[in-house]
Amino acid sequence: MPPKRVGILTGGGDAPGLNAVIRAGVKSALKLGWQVTGIRQGFAGLLKPGLTQNLGSEDVMNILHLGGTILGTSNRDNPFAYPVKEKNRWTVKDYSGEALRNFRALRLDALIAIGGDGTMAIAFELFKRGLPVVGVPKTIDNDVVGTVITFGFDTAVSTATEAIDRLHSTAQSHRRVMVVEVMGRNSGWIALHSGISGGADAILIPEIPFKLDVLCDEVEKRYARRGPQYGMIVAAEGAFPLRGHVRTIKTRERGRQLPTLGGIADYLARQIHKKTKRECRSIVLGHLQRGGMPTTFDRLLSTRFGSAAVRLIQDGKFGHMVANRPPKITSIAMSRVIGRVKRVPLNSDIIRSARNLDISFGDR
Repeated sequence: MPPKRVGILTGGGDAPGLNAVIRAGVKSALKLGWQVTGIRQGFAGLLKPGLTQNLGSEDVMNILHLGGTILGTSNRDNPFAYPVKEKNRWTVKDYSGEALRNFRALRLDALIAIGGDGTMAIAFELFKRGLPVVGVPKTIDNDVVGTVITFGFDTAVSTATEAIDRLHSTAQSHRRVMVVEVMGRNSGWIALHSGISGGADAILIPEIPFKLDVLCDEVEKRYARRGPQYGMIVAAEGAFPLRGHVRTIKTRERGRQLPTLGGIADYLARQIHKKTKRECRSIVLGHLQRGGMPTTFDRLLSTRFGSAAVRLIQDGKFGHMVANRPPKITSIAMSRVIGRVKRVPLNSDIIRSARNLDISFGDR
């Protein structure tokens, strides 16, 4: 039997640990005598010629600790809704058939797709059309269903926590309120973990709509306490006020207006200053949370995920995604993952612990 030929791609936003997954997948496949093809720029690599490369052991040397992805990535190249400019107008077309044909033209036996919920959704649709694919969950937001944690999350939280630590000294020096906006989309995992670890006074997450008056009262309580007088608020980008809405920023790309979550920190700083007259500053950590070297935890988790993806191919478990269910790395059918978002449970012990520490969620 000829050796299997496996393709590997990284889709969606970048996250620390992607290179560690690629390395583990390549090394595990090569040990079985398989051949590995790297597909560059996400799913665009299945649509455009010349975006593939053979991956040998020398290609994945010394990349375990590197941020980003050696294959490149894209969150704008969905083959089922691919943006095309025709007669000076942008439209979207279904090129999934071409992606399948190119996959077969590469003589690949399987595909490892590394990405978040969007990548998993595309991979599952391709699987339903006959493409043998396994998934590896990646997102700093930790919002993929079916796995306790995704790689990239621990690094993002560590980055956010370090930033909050640094902001305490300047906030205390100037007696200011600092509002720190972190990523997370419609889940509050990063805000919750970094807020508690960074000693925040208030944490705002999408799962708990806040009341501005309650939040301002909490700020005043912080200034009335003995000791240093300042405030530290951590807000998830998807946080929103009760009976309000999520704030977005609109950008144009390929002829389309794409709303992006963002702006909650600036909004809160202005509103808190208006109501309390306290000096406020807003800080958006943004893509700092995506960059840099992965933590030890993320390197190990990524390595386990990459190796597990190869084992799924060995077992013929296509249409499945590897998952972390401590103490094991297991798998879950993609059909049980797509279209769902893992949000912070309101009855979790971490929420209760935060409230016990007098951390406000702005709701009461």
